[in-house]
Amino acid sequence: MLQQFYPQVPHSYTFELNKDMHLAAAHYIDDERAGNCQNMHGHTYFINITIAGDELDELGFLVDFKRLKQIVHKRYDHTLLNQHAEFSNRPPTTEEVSRQIGEAVQAELNTLANKPVCLQVVVRETPTSYVVFRPKQGDSHA
Repeated sequence: MLQQFYPQVPHSYTFELNKDMHLAAAHYIDDERAGNCQNMHGHTYFINITIAGDELDELGFLVDFKRLKQIVHKRYDHTLLNQHAEFSNRPPTTEEVSRQIGEAVQAELNTLANKPVCLQVVVRETPTSYVVFRPKQGDSHA
């Protein structure tokens, strides 16, 4: 696997965790302004999630890497993104995919006693195109 480096998020947390993963999924943007993207097509998405916090859990984890993969990979891998409820009102653009991943990860992190936070989600759609989602501090989704 080629090692990737991602934009850094300035923060003062003690620990920062990054999880890389990839998944295959199809989508389409149901609007003629999307050009060829209005046709169903697929991508191998490369995703990086940055989590930070000051406290570790009882096992010494900020969050278990496996837990992050389950939140994202299990939900989206080998699916048609347009069929997911979270994309019923918004098309599954890379921007929206990154937001939905960030919100789902943060919702899970909110259940943990050590309260880590999702600082950013990078979703690479092609070798030359990616989106960075960074929740604002105090965002109601975080």
